[in-house]
Amino acid sequence: MSSILSPLNLAAVPAQDEALREPIRAFLRDALNDVPMVMRARGVCEADPHFSRKLAEQKLIGLCLPAEHGGGGRSYFSRFVLVEELLIQGAPAAAHWVNDRQTGPLLLRFGSPAQRDYFMPRMLASEVFFCIGMSEPDTGSDLASVRTRAVRTEDGRWRLNGRKIWTSNGHYSHYMCALVRTSGSLEDRHKGLSQMIVDLSLPGVTVRPIKDLADDEHFCEVLFEDVLLPADALIGEEGSGFKQVTSELSYERSGPDRIYSAMVLIEGWLAELRSIDNPGMAVTALLGRIAGRLAVLRGMSLAVAHKLDRGEHVDLEAALVKDLGTEFEQAVPGWIAQALELTHDHPPSAALRETLAYITQICPSFSLRGGTRQILRGIIARGLGLR
Repeated sequence: MSSILSPLNLAAVPAQDEALREPIRAFLRDALNDVPMVMRARGVCEADPHFSRKLAEQKLIGLCLPAEHGGGGRSYFSRFVLVEELLIQGAPAAAHWVNDRQTGPLLLRFGSPAQRDYFMPRMLASEVFFCIGMSEPDTGSDLASVRTRAVRTEDGRWRLNGRKIWTSNGHYSHYMCALVRTSGSLEDRHKGLSQMIVDLSLPGVTVRPIKDLADDEHFCEVLFEDVLLPADALIGEEGSGFKQVTSELSYERSGPDRIYSAMVLIEGWLAELRSIDNPGMAVTALLGRIAGRLAVLRGMSLAVAHKLDRGEHVDLEAALVKDLGTEFEQAVPGWIAQALELTHDHPPSAALRETLAYITQICPSFSLRGGTRQILRGIIARGLGLR
């Protein structure tokens, strides 16, 4: 615990990575010039393969992946800058998001040379897209309760049966990185779990989009019925899936994407607030609350990027950033609604009202992505030696 409570050494984006910001902004201004605010508020939940390919043409996918595998060979701070700008502008980046954020690093760390050679160039070019197969019905964030099972066949292949749920953009993806049980039973918990690459075009795979409260179809249910996977579908060592997926989730939980989900709404509100000469002390206090919390969370996320850049494990730190970050994200629409009530003499635009309504509808999901708060707090408690 002493290391967590030691004096804070603030990380900062190095100058060479900060220099990426303006070219990225210029690219996004051109790409998103005519996109309405409420559509940009959907941000990285929206999949646009054409946009992802344009980003790949700019060499902006895989910035911190090794150059020998086609990446940019830069530090984790470079991707931090990119992700900040994508989220603030509300870019429709969901198609390649999993590739860049976690599946690419996962394959580099645990994948075979053949898997890396085949998938990495295609992922970096946005020619193929991955989704994540973790959660299942009746298990949610308790990944040790996974029931989907892959069994070896006589010819060395894997026969896959089971079901995944809340699979973001499964209907746009070509492959799934799935956590499955390859030995043992449910009572074995995390023992016997492995990760597999699943080609979603194979016979026996069914992908069903699930509509949410906002009438979007980002989530999917994916069913596997006697799906035959090749022998080399296994990622890493058989039975090491839980360790691997914990490492993978650190990438998912630590970045600014667990802080900035409501940034298009914040930016839209600020743009209209600037036209009010004297919004009042209460509104100014709300603005200070948002800015203060955002600054602290950004500093925490930068510190995690610094640790990742040094090759350190960040399971505990990533869980803290994700837990506190989603708490902030979910509070933002309520704070802005309160601020708009306090400036009723200056009614908001229709675009801002529509964007506020959308974020209010969708914000309950912020604390579900990447693990529920209850699961995260269990990880935090264990990391601090409290359980």
